[in-house]
Amino acid sequence: MIKEEAKRLGFLSCGISRANFLEEEAPRLEKWLENSMHGEMGYMENHFDKRLDPRLLVDGAKSVISLLLNYYPSEKQTTSSYKVSKYAYGQDYHHVIKSKLRRLQEFILDEIGDINGRAFVDSAPVLDKAWAARSGLGWIGKNSNLLTKEVGSFYFIAELIVDLELQYDTPATDHCGTCTACIDACPTEAIVKPYVVDGSKCISYFTIELKNEIPSSVKGQFDDWIFGCDICQDVCPWNRFSKAHNEPLFDPHPDLLSMSKKNWEEITEDVFKKVFQKSAVKRTKFSGLKRNIDFLG
Repeated sequence: MIKEEAKRLGFLSCGISRANFLEEEAPRLEKWLENSMHGEMGYMENHFDKRLDPRLLVDGAKSVISLLLNYYPSEKQTTSSYKVSKYAYGQDYHHVIKSKLRRLQEFILDEIGDINGRAFVDSAPVLDKAWAARSGLGWIGKNSNLLTKEVGSFYFIAELIVDLELQYDTPATDHCGTCTACIDACPTEAIVKPYVVDGSKCISYFTIELKNEIPSSVKGQFDDWIFGCDICQDVCPWNRFSKAHNEPLFDPHPDLLSMSKKNWEEITEDVFKKVFQKSAVKRTKFSGLKRNIDFLG
């Protein structure tokens, strides 16, 4: 019933797992933080316990409902342009998904009655990929993204944590095999070993999260990316099966697809506001995007 409604609302898939402590992930997260792989993302150090136990986020939590929403575009930027990660082509995913989650929550309330629950979209201490994997939606690949055999990895992950006992799915199996395409392709060597990504070396980190100057040591390694990076997903064999989304709000601003390098280099604050008014690219602010473009110059 919940899965059928999730599909009707446009979600790619829905899986459900029991809300309990993430035992396997706890030592991994601790080691990742100890090795400073979060760089200047200080927020990753906060709420350590809550990241590992959903019952600390929702009183009496019994189930984690994980949902995937496709964002793979039907049209892409020209190959001669500076590059923006595909997830940021359209409107900010936080707003799009939150609206769908609210509707799913309302459906559950109408069908089942008074339940306690919260919706999460990448903005709270929830290990979304771990929960999606536990819910059978895919496996966490060597590039630390959630992968599926059916549709690759170009999708957002969101959760509803509820105090309701449901029927639980079983985790998916790993199908990366001996493939090292993502590790071999990463220009900054951010995938330090299979399944471990040093966030502080990632192009997405440098172009979005890092607020200071980009270190000169990575000059010439960005492969024209100015917001985010899709390299480790683009080379993944499973993404041959990616299908275009059918969410109009994720369609790119027409000006984005036609922008040349010259357009980017001459971008004004007015153009930035017009093209990225509702986009996740706003996170870098105009000054941050200019910094990224200048760094490639």
